Amino acid sequence: MITGDAAYIKKINRSIILKEIVKEGLISRADISKATALTRATISAQVADLIEEGLIIETQLEHYTVGRKPIMLSLNSEAGYALGIDLDYDHISFTVTDLKGSPVRSKRIEIDTNEYSEIIKVLINQIEKYKAEFADCRYGMIGIVLAIHGLVGKDEVIHYIPRLKWNKINLKTDLERQIGINIYLENNANLSAFAERVFVHHETNNLLSATLYSGIGLGMMMNNDFFRGHDGFSGEIGHMIVVPEGKPCNCGNKGCWEKYSSESSIFEYLSETRQMKHLTYQHIQKWLDEGDKEVQTLMEQFIFYLSIGLNNMINMYNPDVLVLDSELLRMYPDALEKIKGNLNSSISHYRELLISTIGKKSCELGACALAIKHFLNIPMLNLPFENR
Repeated sequence: MITGDAAYIKKINRSIILKEIVKEGLISRADISKATALTRATISAQVADLIEEGLIIETQLEHYTVGRKPIMLSLNSEAGYALGIDLDYDHISFTVTDLKGSPVRSKRIEIDTNEYSEIIKVLINQIEKYKAEFADCRYGMIGIVLAIHGLVGKDEVIHYIPRLKWNKINLKTDLERQIGINIYLENNANLSAFAERVFVHHETNNLLSATLYSGIGLGMMMNNDFFRGHDGFSGEIGHMIVVPEGKPCNCGNKGCWEKYSSESSIFEYLSETRQMKHLTYQHIQKWLDEGDKEVQTLMEQFIFYLSIGLNNMINMYNPDVLVLDSELLRMYPDALEKIKGNLNSSISHYRELLISTIGKKSCELGACALAIKHFLNIPMLNLPFENR
Protein backbone atom coordinates (compact mmCIF):
# COMPACT_ATOMS: atom_id res chain seq x y z
CA MET A 1 0.00 0.00 0.00
CA ILE A 2 1.30 3.47 -0.91
CA THR A 3 1.68 5.74 2.10
CA GLY A 4 -1.29 8.05 2.35
CA ASP A 5 -3.79 5.72 0.69
CA ALA A 6 -5.87 5.24 3.85
CA ALA A 7 -5.96 8.97 4.54
CA TYR A 8 -6.94 9.67 0.93
CA ILE A 9 -9.78 7.13 1.02
CA LYS A 10 -10.99 8.58 4.32
CA LYS A 11 -11.02 12.05 2.74
CA ILE A 12 -13.02 10.80 -0.25
CA ASN A 13 -15.54 9.01 2.00
CA ARG A 14 -15.95 12.15 4.10
CA SER A 15 -16.69 14.17 0.98
CA ILE A 16 -19.25 11.62 -0.22
CA ILE A 17 -21.04 11.59 3.14
CA LEU A 18 -21.08 15.37 3.50
CA LYS A 19 -22.39 15.77 -0.04
CA GLU A 20 -25.30 13.43 0.72
CA ILE A 21 -26.15 15.19 3.99
CA VAL A 22 -26.15 18.60 2.29
CA LYS A 23 -28.21 17.29 -0.62
CA GLU A 24 -30.93 15.68 1.52
CA GLY A 25 -31.07 18.26 4.31
CA LEU A 26 -32.07 15.59 6.84
CA ILE A 27 -30.90 12.00 6.45
CA SER A 28 -30.26 8.96 8.65
CA ARG A 29 -27.07 6.94 8.78
CA ALA A 30 -28.91 4.00 7.23
CA ASP A 31 -30.09 6.08 4.29
CA ILE A 32 -26.57 7.42 3.74
CA SER A 33 -25.39 3.83 3.52
CA LYS A 34 -28.07 3.01 0.94
CA ALA A 35 -27.29 6.08 -1.14
CA THR A 36 -23.51 5.75 -1.09
CA ALA A 37 -22.88 2.00 -0.68
CA LEU A 38 -20.49 2.79 2.17
CA THR A 39 -20.47 0.43 5.16
CA ARG A 40 -22.29 1.30 8.38
CA ALA A 41 -18.95 1.22 10.23
CA THR A 42 -17.36 3.71 7.81
CA ILE A 43 -20.35 6.04 8.07
CA SER A 44 -20.46 5.84 11.87
CA ALA A 45 -16.76 6.71 12.18
CA GLN A 46 -17.00 9.62 9.73
CA VAL A 47 -20.19 10.97 11.28
CA ALA A 48 -18.61 10.88 14.75
CA ASP A 49 -15.72 13.00 13.46
CA LEU A 50 -18.06 15.46 11.72
CA ILE A 51 -20.17 15.87 14.86
CA GLU A 52 -17.06 16.44 16.98
CA GLU A 53 -15.91 19.08 14.47
CA GLY A 54 -19.27 20.81 14.77
CA LEU A 55 -20.08 20.48 11.07
CA ILE A 56 -23.14 18.28 11.45
CA ILE A 57 -25.77 17.87 14.14
CA GLU A 58 -28.16 15.09 15.18
CA THR A 59 -31.93 15.50 15.35
CA GLN A 60 -34.48 12.95 16.54
CA LEU A 61 -37.72 12.91 14.55
CA GLU A 62 -40.58 13.55 16.95
CA HIS A 63 -43.47 12.57 14.67
CA TYR A 64 -42.53 9.04 13.70
CA THR A 65 -45.22 6.43 14.25
CA VAL A 66 -43.50 3.13 13.42
CA GLY A 67 -40.70 1.68 15.52
CA ARG A 68 -37.86 3.58 17.15
CA LYS A 69 -37.50 7.24 16.27
CA PRO A 70 -34.60 7.57 13.81
CA ILE A 71 -31.69 9.89 14.47
CA MET A 72 -31.34 12.28 11.55
CA LEU A 73 -28.21 14.12 10.49
CA SER A 74 -28.03 17.61 9.05
CA LEU A 75 -25.44 20.25 8.29
CA ASN A 76 -24.85 22.66 11.16
CA SER A 77 -25.77 25.83 9.30
CA GLU A 78 -24.43 28.08 12.07
CA ALA A 79 -20.94 26.55 12.18
CA GLY A 80 -19.62 29.17 9.77
CA TYR A 81 -20.60 31.89 7.33
CA ALA A 82 -19.72 32.69 3.73
CA LEU A 83 -19.37 36.14 2.18
CA GLY A 84 -20.21 36.82 -1.46
CA ILE A 85 -19.25 40.17 -3.00
CA ASP A 86 -20.40 41.56 -6.33
CA LEU A 87 -17.90 44.20 -7.46
CA ASP A 88 -19.64 46.23 -10.15
CA TYR A 89 -18.64 49.54 -11.73
CA ASP A 90 -21.01 51.75 -9.71
CA HIS A 91 -21.66 49.72 -6.56
CA ILE A 92 -20.44 46.86 -4.40
CA SER A 93 -23.00 44.38 -3.04
CA PHE A 94 -22.30 42.13 -0.05
CA THR A 95 -24.26 39.03 1.02
CA VAL A 96 -23.47 36.77 3.98
CA THR A 97 -25.05 33.30 4.14
CA ASP A 98 -24.93 30.45 6.61
CA LEU A 99 -23.54 27.07 5.56
CA LYS A 100 -26.88 26.11 4.00
CA GLY A 101 -26.76 29.14 1.72
CA SER A 102 -29.49 31.11 3.49
CA PRO A 103 -28.77 34.87 3.53
CA VAL A 104 -28.35 36.47 6.95
CA ARG A 105 -26.88 39.88 5.99
CA SER A 106 -26.76 42.01 2.87
CA LYS A 107 -25.55 45.49 2.02
CA ARG A 108 -25.05 47.64 -1.06
CA ILE A 109 -22.47 50.44 -1.15
CA GLU A 110 -22.55 52.95 -3.99
CA ILE A 111 -19.19 53.92 -5.50
CA ASP A 112 -18.35 56.80 -7.83
CA THR A 113 -14.69 56.04 -8.45
CA ASN A 114 -12.62 53.51 -10.36
CA GLU A 115 -9.50 54.13 -8.27
CA TYR A 116 -8.17 50.77 -7.10
CA SER A 117 -6.83 52.16 -3.81
CA GLU A 118 -10.21 53.66 -2.89
CA ILE A 119 -12.23 50.58 -3.81
CA ILE A 120 -9.96 48.19 -1.93
CA LYS A 121 -10.39 50.36 1.18
CA VAL A 122 -14.17 49.97 0.93
CA LEU A 123 -13.79 46.21 0.51
CA ILE A 124 -11.41 45.78 3.45
CA ASN A 125 -13.50 47.97 5.74
CA GLN A 126 -16.73 46.03 5.10
CA ILE A 127 -15.05 42.60 5.18
CA GLU A 128 -13.47 43.41 8.55
CA LYS A 129 -16.90 44.34 9.94
CA TYR A 130 -18.39 41.01 8.87
CA LYS A 131 -15.33 39.13 10.05
CA ALA A 132 -15.73 40.62 13.54
CA GLU A 133 -19.50 40.06 13.60
CA PHE A 134 -19.22 36.32 12.96
CA ALA A 135 -15.99 35.66 14.83
CA ASP A 136 -17.70 33.86 17.72
CA CYS A 137 -19.12 30.94 15.71
CA ARG A 138 -17.10 27.71 15.36
CA TYR A 139 -15.42 28.49 12.02
CA GLY A 140 -16.12 32.21 11.67
CA MET A 141 -15.98 33.53 8.12
CA ILE A 142 -15.18 30.37 6.15
CA GLY A 143 -14.42 32.02 2.81
CA ILE A 144 -14.95 35.04 0.63
CA VAL A 145 -15.69 35.01 -3.10
CA LEU A 146 -15.63 38.16 -5.24
CA ALA A 147 -17.58 38.42 -8.48
CA ILE A 148 -15.63 40.29 -11.15
CA HIS A 149 -17.35 41.89 -14.17
CA GLY A 150 -14.44 41.26 -16.50
CA LEU A 151 -11.59 38.92 -17.34
CA VAL A 152 -10.36 36.74 -14.47
CA GLY A 153 -7.64 34.25 -15.32
CA LYS A 154 -7.29 30.74 -13.96
CA ASP A 155 -4.64 32.25 -11.68
CA GLU A 156 -7.40 34.51 -10.24
CA VAL A 157 -5.60 37.63 -11.40
CA ILE A 158 -7.87 40.34 -12.83
CA HIS A 159 -6.69 40.84 -16.39
CA TYR A 160 -9.21 43.46 -17.45
CA ILE A 161 -12.39 45.12 -16.16
CA PRO A 162 -13.70 47.39 -18.95
CA ARG A 163 -15.91 49.63 -16.79
CA LEU A 164 -13.28 50.16 -14.08
CA LYS A 165 -10.40 50.21 -16.59
CA TRP A 166 -8.35 47.86 -14.39
CA ASN A 167 -5.52 45.87 -15.99
CA LYS A 168 -3.39 43.13 -14.40
CA ILE A 169 -4.66 43.61 -10.82
CA ASN A 170 -3.88 41.03 -8.12
CA LEU A 171 -6.84 41.83 -5.86
CA LYS A 172 -6.83 38.34 -4.32
CA THR A 173 -3.30 38.69 -2.95
CA ASP A 174 -3.83 42.27 -1.78
CA LEU A 175 -6.98 41.34 0.14
CA GLU A 176 -5.64 38.11 1.66
CA ARG A 177 -2.61 40.01 2.94
CA GLN A 178 -4.92 42.37 4.84
CA ILE A 179 -7.80 40.08 5.81
CA GLY A 180 -6.25 36.70 6.61
CA ILE A 181 -9.13 34.70 5.10
CA ASN A 182 -9.22 32.63 1.91
CA ILE A 183 -10.29 34.87 -0.99
CA TYR A 184 -11.50 33.54 -4.34
CA LEU A 185 -12.09 35.56 -7.50
CA GLU A 186 -14.51 34.43 -10.20
CA ASN A 187 -16.30 35.95 -13.18
CA ASN A 188 -19.77 37.24 -12.25
CA ALA A 189 -21.58 35.29 -14.98
CA ASN A 190 -19.91 32.05 -13.86
CA LEU A 191 -21.16 32.67 -10.32
CA SER A 192 -24.70 33.31 -11.55
CA ALA A 193 -24.55 30.02 -13.45
CA PHE A 194 -23.23 28.31 -10.32
CA ALA A 195 -26.15 29.68 -8.29
CA GLU A 196 -28.63 28.34 -10.84
CA ARG A 197 -27.02 24.90 -10.65
CA VAL A 198 -26.73 24.83 -6.83
CA PHE A 199 -30.13 26.27 -5.89
CA VAL A 200 -32.48 25.38 -8.75
CA HIS A 201 -31.29 22.99 -11.46
CA HIS A 202 -29.92 20.12 -9.38
CA GLU A 203 -30.08 17.49 -12.10
CA THR A 204 -28.51 19.57 -14.88
CA ASN A 205 -24.98 18.86 -16.08
CA ASN A 206 -24.98 21.27 -19.03
CA LEU A 207 -26.20 24.74 -18.06
CA LEU A 208 -25.68 28.19 -19.54
CA SER A 209 -26.61 31.40 -17.73
CA ALA A 210 -26.58 34.75 -19.51
CA THR A 211 -26.51 37.81 -17.24
CA LEU A 212 -27.79 40.98 -18.88
CA TYR A 213 -27.23 43.72 -16.30
CA SER A 214 -24.15 45.96 -16.65
CA GLY A 215 -23.09 44.05 -19.77
CA ILE A 216 -23.70 40.53 -21.07
CA GLY A 217 -21.78 37.66 -19.56
CA LEU A 218 -22.14 33.93 -20.13
CA GLY A 219 -21.58 31.46 -17.31
CA MET A 220 -21.12 27.84 -18.35
CA MET A 221 -21.51 24.81 -16.07
CA MET A 222 -20.49 21.53 -17.65
CA ASN A 223 -20.32 18.29 -15.66
CA ASN A 224 -20.50 20.17 -12.34
CA ASP A 225 -17.60 22.48 -13.16
CA PHE A 226 -16.98 25.81 -14.87
CA PHE A 227 -16.01 25.86 -18.50
CA ARG A 228 -13.36 28.60 -18.57
CA GLY A 229 -11.42 28.11 -21.78
CA HIS A 230 -7.63 28.12 -22.14
CA ASP A 231 -6.83 31.16 -19.97
CA GLY A 232 -10.09 31.39 -18.07
CA PHE A 233 -11.58 34.11 -20.27
CA SER A 234 -14.42 32.21 -21.93
CA GLY A 235 -17.94 33.56 -21.58
CA GLU A 236 -17.30 37.14 -22.77
CA ILE A 237 -20.24 36.64 -25.09
CA GLY A 238 -21.32 40.28 -24.79
CA HIS A 239 -18.53 41.19 -27.17
CA MET A 240 -19.82 38.95 -29.93
CA ILE A 241 -20.56 41.26 -32.87
CA VAL A 242 -24.22 41.22 -33.89
CA VAL A 243 -24.27 44.48 -35.91
CA PRO A 244 -21.19 44.92 -38.18
CA GLU A 245 -19.85 48.49 -37.91
CA GLY A 246 -22.51 49.21 -35.27
CA LYS A 247 -22.27 51.12 -32.01
CA PRO A 248 -18.72 51.55 -30.64
CA CYS A 249 -17.89 49.45 -27.57
CA ASN A 250 -15.35 49.93 -24.76
CA CYS A 251 -13.62 46.75 -25.89
CA GLY A 252 -12.49 48.47 -29.12
CA ASN A 253 -14.89 46.78 -31.53
CA LYS A 254 -18.16 48.03 -32.99
CA GLY A 255 -21.58 46.40 -32.86
CA CYS A 256 -21.05 44.23 -29.77
CA TRP A 257 -24.09 42.34 -28.50
CA GLU A 258 -24.12 44.08 -25.11
CA LYS A 259 -24.51 47.49 -26.79
CA TYR A 260 -27.95 46.31 -27.95
CA SER A 261 -29.20 43.75 -25.41
CA SER A 262 -27.79 44.56 -21.99
CA GLU A 263 -29.91 46.34 -19.43
CA SER A 264 -27.25 49.05 -19.17
CA SER A 265 -27.80 49.89 -22.86
CA ILE A 266 -31.52 50.47 -22.14
CA PHE A 267 -30.80 52.55 -19.04
CA GLU A 268 -28.15 54.64 -20.79
CA TYR A 269 -30.46 55.40 -23.71
CA LEU A 270 -33.45 56.38 -21.54
CA SER A 271 -31.29 58.36 -19.11
CA GLU A 272 -29.96 60.41 -21.99
CA THR A 273 -33.17 60.90 -23.98
CA ARG A 274 -35.29 61.66 -20.90
CA GLN A 275 -32.55 63.53 -19.07
CA MET A 276 -32.88 61.45 -15.90
CA LYS A 277 -29.65 60.84 -14.03
CA HIS A 278 -31.00 58.32 -11.51
CA LEU A 279 -33.24 56.12 -13.65
CA THR A 280 -34.65 53.04 -11.89
CA TYR A 281 -36.57 49.87 -12.76
CA GLN A 282 -39.59 51.49 -11.16
CA HIS A 283 -39.51 54.27 -13.76
CA ILE A 284 -39.42 51.75 -16.60
CA GLN A 285 -42.19 49.66 -15.02
CA LYS A 286 -44.35 52.79 -14.70
CA TRP A 287 -43.81 53.69 -18.37
CA LEU A 288 -44.67 50.15 -19.44
CA ASP A 289 -47.82 50.17 -17.31
CA GLU A 290 -48.80 53.47 -18.93
CA GLY A 291 -48.30 52.02 -22.42
CA ASP A 292 -45.35 54.29 -23.30
CA LYS A 293 -44.78 53.56 -27.01
CA GLU A 294 -41.08 54.51 -27.02
CA VAL A 295 -40.28 52.23 -24.08
CA GLN A 296 -42.30 49.37 -25.58
CA THR A 297 -40.46 49.76 -28.90
CA LEU A 298 -37.15 49.83 -27.04
CA MET A 299 -38.04 46.60 -25.22
CA GLU A 300 -39.05 44.91 -28.49
CA GLN A 301 -35.68 45.87 -29.99
CA PHE A 302 -33.97 44.59 -26.83
CA ILE A 303 -35.69 41.22 -27.28
CA PHE A 304 -34.98 41.14 -31.04
CA TYR A 305 -31.22 41.60 -30.62
CA LEU A 306 -31.19 39.34 -27.57
CA SER A 307 -32.71 36.57 -29.69
CA ILE A 308 -29.96 36.94 -32.31
CA GLY A 309 -27.26 36.34 -29.72
CA LEU A 310 -29.17 33.52 -28.03
CA ASN A 311 -29.57 31.75 -31.35
CA ASN A 312 -25.78 31.85 -31.77
CA MET A 313 -25.20 30.59 -28.23
CA ILE A 314 -27.63 27.70 -28.63
CA ASN A 315 -26.06 26.61 -31.90
CA MET A 316 -22.55 26.83 -30.43
CA TYR A 317 -23.15 25.03 -27.14
CA ASN A 318 -26.35 22.94 -27.48
CA PRO A 319 -27.25 23.52 -23.79
CA ASP A 320 -29.54 21.41 -21.66
CA VAL A 321 -30.77 24.49 -19.76
CA LEU A 322 -30.30 28.14 -20.75
CA VAL A 323 -31.15 30.71 -18.06
CA LEU A 324 -31.57 34.44 -18.72
CA ASP A 325 -30.89 36.70 -15.75
CA SER A 326 -32.59 40.05 -16.37
CA GLU A 327 -34.93 42.20 -14.30
CA LEU A 328 -36.28 43.85 -17.46
CA LEU A 329 -37.31 40.47 -18.88
CA ARG A 330 -39.08 39.63 -15.61
CA MET A 331 -40.98 42.93 -15.92
CA TYR A 332 -41.95 42.73 -19.58
CA PRO A 333 -45.15 40.74 -20.40
CA ASP A 334 -44.63 37.53 -22.41
CA ALA A 335 -40.90 38.27 -22.82
CA LEU A 336 -39.92 34.60 -22.79
CA GLU A 337 -42.53 33.58 -25.35
CA LYS A 338 -41.44 36.39 -27.64
CA ILE A 339 -37.82 35.25 -27.40
CA LYS A 340 -38.78 31.64 -28.10
CA GLY A 341 -40.80 32.83 -31.08
CA ASN A 342 -37.63 34.28 -32.58
CA LEU A 343 -35.67 31.05 -32.13
CA ASN A 344 -37.12 29.19 -35.08
CA SER A 345 -34.01 27.64 -36.61
CA SER A 346 -34.46 23.92 -37.31
CA ILE A 347 -30.96 23.22 -35.97
CA SER A 348 -31.33 25.06 -32.64
CA HIS A 349 -31.71 22.52 -29.84
CA TYR A 350 -32.13 23.07 -26.09
CA ARG A 351 -34.34 21.49 -23.43
CA GLU A 352 -35.28 24.51 -21.34
CA LEU A 353 -35.08 28.27 -21.85
CA LEU A 354 -35.95 30.14 -18.65
CA ILE A 355 -35.83 33.54 -17.01
CA SER A 356 -33.98 33.27 -13.70
CA THR A 357 -36.14 32.90 -10.61
CA ILE A 358 -33.21 33.86 -8.37
CA GLY A 359 -32.81 37.33 -9.85
CA LYS A 360 -30.13 39.94 -9.24
CA LYS A 361 -28.87 38.17 -6.11
CA SER A 362 -27.76 35.16 -8.16
CA CYS A 363 -24.20 36.42 -8.44
CA GLU A 364 -23.75 36.99 -4.68
CA LEU A 365 -25.54 33.74 -3.76
CA GLY A 366 -23.38 31.87 -6.25
CA ALA A 367 -20.31 33.44 -4.65
CA CYS A 368 -21.42 32.32 -1.18
CA ALA A 369 -22.20 28.83 -2.47
CA LEU A 370 -18.74 28.54 -4.04
CA ALA A 371 -17.12 29.54 -0.73
CA ILE A 372 -19.20 26.85 1.04
CA LYS A 373 -18.22 24.25 -1.57
CA HIS A 374 -14.53 25.03 -1.07
CA PHE A 375 -14.88 24.91 2.73
CA LEU A 376 -16.75 21.60 2.83
CA ASN A 377 -14.51 20.19 0.08
CA ILE A 378 -17.33 18.45 -1.75
CA PRO A 379 -17.70 18.09 -5.55
CA MET A 380 -21.09 19.84 -5.80
CA LEU A 381 -23.75 21.45 -3.62
CA ASN A 382 -27.48 20.89 -3.92
CA LEU A 383 -29.28 23.47 -1.80
CA PRO A 384 -32.97 24.47 -1.64
CA PHE A 385 -33.96 27.93 -2.84
CA GLU A 386 -36.90 28.51 -0.50
CA ASN A 387 -37.09 31.78 1.44
CA ARG A 388 -34.02 33.43 -0.06
